[in-house]
Amino acid sequence: MNELNDLYQEMILDHYKKPRNFGSLPDATAAAHGDNPLCGDRLALELRLAGDRIEDLRFRGSGCAISTASASLMTEAVKGKTKAEAIAIFEKFHPMVTGQGGPDGLGKLEVFSGVSEFPVRVKCATLAWHTLLAALEGKNDTVSTE
Repeated sequence: MNELNDLYQEMILDHYKKPRNFGSLPDATAAAHGDNPLCGDRLALELRLAGDRIEDLRFRGSGCAISTASASLMTEAVKGKTKAEAIAIFEKFHPMVTGQGGPDGLGKLEVFSGVSEFPVRVKCATLAWHTLLAALEGKNDTVSTE
């Protein structure tokens, strides 16, 4: 199990140091902002929707390793998915990081399964996801984890 934890830690650090889909999306059709005042995580998420499908998305901002890695891995997980598919992934992810469900079928997102042992970090891991939901729902208010 220690090797698995080391692998998970490496993946989180890799996505923190070299986040995927980081930057602006000039032709975005939906956007939202997220803020985790407790940790100082802030992000802006921009999406380009083609009908009901997330054609592309990008995020900007700053945050801790968990927050940035979660946003990076989230963008990879939902790109090309329909809104319903993205929400279904969140509905598996959230219980996993809160310790109320297993990592079944989440692929790379399973690296966050250990977050449930650190309740204060759950907000870091879920900020990008709550921001994604706000963007998909067309909400313009800043999402806060507080």
